[in-house]
Amino acid sequence: MPNLDRRRFLRDAAAGTALVSTAGLAGATLAAPAQAAPPAAAPVAAAPAGRRRGPVSFRWWGTSGWRVDIGDRTVLVDPYLSRIDTGLFTGAFNQSTSLEVDTSVVDALVDRAATVFVTHTHWDHYMDVPYIAGRTGARVFGTLTAYHLGLAHGVPSGQLSPVKGGEVLDFGDHTVEVVGALHSRNLSYSMAFPGVRVSPPPKPATIADLPEGDTLSYQLRVDGGPAVFFMGASDFVERNLTGLAPDVAMVALPSSTATADYAARLLAALDHPKVVVPVHFDNFETDLRNPVPVAPNDRERLDEFIATIRRVSPRSRVLVPEYGTAYHF
Repeated sequence: MPNLDRRRFLRDAAAGTALVSTAGLAGATLAAPAQAAPPAAAPVAAAPAGRRRGPVSFRWWGTSGWRVDIGDRTVLVDPYLSRIDTGLFTGAFNQSTSLEVDTSVVDALVDRAATVFVTHTHWDHYMDVPYIAGRTGARVFGTLTAYHLGLAHGVPSGQLSPVKGGEVLDFGDHTVEVVGALHSRNLSYSMAFPGVRVSPPPKPATIADLPEGDTLSYQLRVDGGPAVFFMGASDFVERNLTGLAPDVAMVALPSSTATADYAARLLAALDHPKVVVPVHFDNFETDLRNPVPVAPNDRERLDEFIATIRRVSPRSRVLVPEYGTAYHF
């Protein structure tokens, strides 16, 4: 769940240098970008000796949502596609907004999923997950709150796997390490809808029924491919990141009162990834179409974040993503 002052968009003029190739979103057609996409560039870095680079693609679905295709296996992270209007970006935030999944949008984009990883259970990360689990049979990983909310939505317990941080899950051709994290905070050093669920509640009906429920990050390491770090909210536990050293880091735009020296400490803890991808800067209450809609009042914040990344981690390449574009790292 974002803060109102935490969104903005800048098309990175150097984005083309950070991606290997691009393609349309599998299983769906997004609106065409307002301008032609840059030509495919050379690979970000040559694969180390002895590692084979398999058919792996990463597609951003807005907020901190991702679709990762590893061969014929699809992994989802925070898949929020319904993008309902809560008034968050118009100054008329309605905490009683109903949870209404846009099944036509979800069905068009989610043709399959083996696993879903939930960073936290605010509506803009979790709301579509129970429907996706029912549609695909995917196994859902998340906090104990995510587990209990899944049960409340009717997801079978056999599809729900609670995790807390520290687990390294083996899926054969890839592993996923679960990392304990923190949620972003607003100017009052608080957040919307704090709290956890220690037992299944009544079926959630409004966005206020989906609390933060503790926050996780994930690192996916592909056999013969990249190690990619996923953040879902704008804060972190510095000590929990030691030793991860991802090739690529999907990092959330800092919130009003994130950890001091946010970018410098985050990227140093991650050992200065080769590619840094800012996320959670878009207006996620509009249609999922390019050019990416800018969240109000955040263009300057994103500019500053990119400039800071380049200053504190000059060897990292910054890629500002577009919706549905397939990136190959």
